[in-house]
Amino acid sequence: MLEAVAAVEAMEGYSAPLEGRRGLLRLDFNENTLGPSPKVVEAIRAIPAEHYAIYPEYAGLAECYAASAGCRAEQVGLFNGVDAAILAVFLAFGGAGDVLLTTTPTFGYYGPCAQQRGMTVQAIPYEGEQFAFPLAAIGDALGQEPSVLMVCNPNNPTGTRLSPGQLLALARRAPRTLVVVDELYEAFSGDSVLPGSLALPNVLVLRSLSKTAGIAGLRVGFGIGDPGLIERLRRVTGPYDINAFGVAAAFAALADQAYVDAYVREVLAAKAWLTTRLARAGIRHHSSAGNFLLIWPEGDAEAVVQNLREAGILVRSMAGKPLIDGSFRVSIGTRPQMERFWQALVSCG
Repeated sequence: MLEAVAAVEAMEGYSAPLEGRRGLLRLDFNENTLGPSPKVVEAIRAIPAEHYAIYPEYAGLAECYAASAGCRAEQVGLFNGVDAAILAVFLAFGGAGDVLLTTTPTFGYYGPCAQQRGMTVQAIPYEGEQFAFPLAAIGDALGQEPSVLMVCNPNNPTGTRLSPGQLLALARRAPRTLVVVDELYEAFSGDSVLPGSLALPNVLVLRSLSKTAGIAGLRVGFGIGDPGLIERLRRVTGPYDINAFGVAAAFAALADQAYVDAYVREVLAAKAWLTTRLARAGIRHHSSAGNFLLIWPEGDAEAVVQNLREAGILVRSMAGKPLIDGSFRVSIGTRPQMERFWQALVSCG
């Protein structure tokens, strides 16, 4: 068998249980649980069949997103989902001997992207039972000038969030470090480093339409930052990375902000309802920002996860993850969906 380069041979890839999810209540990947706006469906169906044979065109998409984000088109990068943007960060700004500074536990794809470039990963744990951001430790580590600081804000899976002012202060302390703020869950917390981050050439903000607009399967992501930073990320991405269906869906989703806003309100109300039930039942849980929360069941967590699956409900096991082993993460959907989850949890938990 052929061997890959040494860095790849030494690493473990990121994997997620993607198969067998259709037809079940998907509370495992923090996706929109209802699907996209009807306008998105109409836009995709309106694509003429002959256009399937044509490479996609992106004219106007960066401008459209920039209008919604309050920035300029040249400050927006387009990616095949935020995963592709994350990889591009390390292709452009990481190399052998460089350091990725991040937190733990956090989104599991940051580390493998850095490791395949031969980088060292310095992951600093969240602090205490409330998973406070390790602000002092991160600040100290920035003194060593790591190549990249990755902050998921709000953090998946703990929900921890820093204020925009705190994040921008970190970036100002480390002008030679690329500070990447993963804001996939920003809509559920209401605070962003934008537009303040646009004044700093070393800050990149990541956004998507997966968690709110319901087009996770079409893979559309955005990077927002200094034009020079965006241009360097374009150098390491493919020319046709977003397919034509994703482009059409993105335009339609961005044109129907009312649908997204209504979904976010529904999720936040359902989250409040569920946390009240958990508290009254004395079930240990952690709820902060984001469209998810952590639950530590009284019984074996893996058995509960399996029992929920048998009841037609998917949640995400946190087995083996630092600080949260023995818990599972549940994504928040609509009130009826969370009532169904609650009834199943009470029956099997």
